[in-house]
Amino acid sequence: MTYQQTLDYLFSSLPMFQRQGKAAYRDNLDNTLALDTYFNHPHKKLKSIHIAGTNGKGSVSHMLASVFQEAGYKTGLYTSPHLKDFRERVRINGEEITENYIVDFVADNKSFFEKLKPSFFEMTVALAFKYFADENVDVAIIEVGMGGRLDSTNIISPELSIITNISKDHTQFLGDTIEKIAIEKAGIVKENIPLVIGQSSEELKPVFIEKAEEKRTEIYFAEDNYHVDYALTTVDEKQNFQVYSGKNIVYPNLKLDLLGIYQKYNLLTTLQSIKLLQEKGFQIKEEHIYNGLENIQINTGLKGRWQIIGHNPRIICDTAHNEAGIREVVSQIQSTPYKKLHMVIGMVNDKNIDKVLSLLPQNARYYFTKADIPRALEENELMEKASKYKLKGVAISKVADALDLAKEEADKNDFIFVGGSTFVVAEVV
Repeated sequence: MTYQQTLDYLFSSLPMFQRQGKAAYRDNLDNTLALDTYFNHPHKKLKSIHIAGTNGKGSVSHMLASVFQEAGYKTGLYTSPHLKDFRERVRINGEEITENYIVDFVADNKSFFEKLKPSFFEMTVALAFKYFADENVDVAIIEVGMGGRLDSTNIISPELSIITNISKDHTQFLGDTIEKIAIEKAGIVKENIPLVIGQSSEELKPVFIEKAEEKRTEIYFAEDNYHVDYALTTVDEKQNFQVYSGKNIVYPNLKLDLLGIYQKYNLLTTLQSIKLLQEKGFQIKEEHIYNGLENIQINTGLKGRWQIIGHNPRIICDTAHNEAGIREVVSQIQSTPYKKLHMVIGMVNDKNIDKVLSLLPQNARYYFTKADIPRALEENELMEKASKYKLKGVAISKVADALDLAKEEADKNDFIFVGGSTFVVAEVV
């Protein structure tokens, strides 16, 4: 098979959550363990870092990978979903897994896959672990797909476990309260493996502390140990932070090439994690931290986080798609100067759509659209739902056409935002 034929086989033969939603979800690790045994336990050959969380886990994964690369480590990075190409999910030092490796992996093991019938995600995790082991990476940064306890990545014994934050998302799988979701994500905590919590709240701290005590491990709340002053966005379009520990500046003028103001939370999570990894013996110097955080996009290929994709008018896209993420994005939109606001928005049909719509600004022209996946909500249905929240505009079936119309109608001093779904952003970056 060619690479494209291999992808077609994977997308059509294996249940894929990004396309099908609930039908592709597996609530056990049976297939994951069977795949792991079949491939002779590749994860046991890896030094890994495991990252869960409702929002921010992708950004923290890329931040850590960039710093490790700057420190000279051969760094594997596994994330999901992909935006443009499946190979984005599996990288070493920023380089995507080769097409040939994927073709051979599927061809060599096709009969086993057809017998086991794993989900797309289960197969992808097995692919990543085997690739990283075959390539002898020094460290593997592993992002959880969804939840934690029953996620396919949760067979690893990492050097460090990280939970970025908790908010409501995927409630049909993880639970309908914030506490239930926290318990699911805390399922990645392992015996005697340090745990970092990024953002937390007084109601959730006891959940994490109880889990840490149960697993006899140390727990570190990043926000208790670090805080930042946001200085400015520099002329080269990077954020500049002063990072404090107590009253002392520990990282003056730290530049971050990710422009979302919400990245300050992910920055603290990353810095707390790096401190613990240094204590574990990883040779990460201050210059590696500075260089790594200033060059995340170049080093790791991260896209879609408050990413500028056009000027005059300024066009920004962001993959935020749940209540907490949209709240942060709307806050940043409101702090952005513009003459008129244009919103190109599409959503998937299994999210809390009404909650997200209720947060969106009313003083904007909307271009309701639909990403090219089966889970996407029809653009006319989205427009109808949005009208209840006084959001007015037009429905356009294709994302590219919606953005083109927004550009046509916008003045050079206007602001165009593209988002609502990872899959909408995937069609514009």
